[in-house]
Amino acid sequence: MMNLLQLTLSNQIPLQREGTIHDFKWQWLAEGILQCMPKQNYTRSIVLSAGIHGNETAPIEILNQICLDLFQGKLKLKQRVLFILGNPLAIQNGVRYVENDLNRMFGDHYRTLRSDQETQRAELLEKLVTTFFQTDEHKSQRYHYDLHTAIRTSLLPTFALLPYQQHPYDEDLLQSLNAADLDALVYHNETGKTFTHFSSEKFQAASATLELGKAKPFGKNDLSQFSAIHRVLNGLLTQQELPTRSKDAISIFKVVKSIIKKSSDFKLNLHENAPNFSHFPAYTVIAIQDKAEDLLNHSVWILFPNKDVKIGLRAGLLLIKD
Repeated sequence: MMNLLQLTLSNQIPLQREGTIHDFKWQWLAEGILQCMPKQNYTRSIVLSAGIHGNETAPIEILNQICLDLFQGKLKLKQRVLFILGNPLAIQNGVRYVENDLNRMFGDHYRTLRSDQETQRAELLEKLVTTFFQTDEHKSQRYHYDLHTAIRTSLLPTFALLPYQQHPYDEDLLQSLNAADLDALVYHNETGKTFTHFSSEKFQAASATLELGKAKPFGKNDLSQFSAIHRVLNGLLTQQELPTRSKDAISIFKVVKSIIKKSSDFKLNLHENAPNFSHFPAYTVIAIQDKAEDLLNHSVWILFPNKDVKIGLRAGLLLIKD
């Protein structure tokens, strides 16, 4: 039985690293990384990643359960898939990251940092995803779902971020996110250093970063809150029809500005525990640094506010409703 999470937490290498079970071939590629391929023809190559931030445990548990269900024969695999638990060291220590944020290293940005286990992990993930997509004998459609949880609570608890791209967004991807009962979609306005920006920009994969509730320790998650996305991921791998959306229409936002922390006197004009999607009316001061005020002449919503990031990193995204 392949328990990817248990192997990762215990820092173990499985005794058997590849095999065939229930009509699919599997291969353990590296710590926390498993490739599975059905014997039959497939139409999609799907990357499912979680644990890029080690303390975001609910998505890790969801991906691990999907793996267990495949190996137990509860799901019949019909698409090629690469499972990734992104940052084993951070997962083992129950922290977001150890030295530097792994989700700000992709697209070769890890090369700008001092070499450590996390920069080496970013390099490995890029190489394995590259190999996964480039060795696809069927030239199938490429997808990447990167699952996270937010540091703080959100007024819209579940949402997806779509990387900036100049070509149209994949309609099947958008339909899957809608079927997953997400509360909101957020479209980026510029390229970035995240895992999904990498897979979208380099391989034209239909990519999305999913934010599922708030980060909690292992065993403390109510996974029933994410049953819709779990069903969607199961359906994508088994080629089943998408479930019907049960919530109100999904809210659409677009990023208009990234707030970059430039000095040690940086302050956000928000309560310490203010939730994601907090609202700033027009001409409200959003942030102060270097004695200058940051404000806009139209109302905005803020996502991922974090005054404690390192200088030079993003301290929040400002959004407008579409």
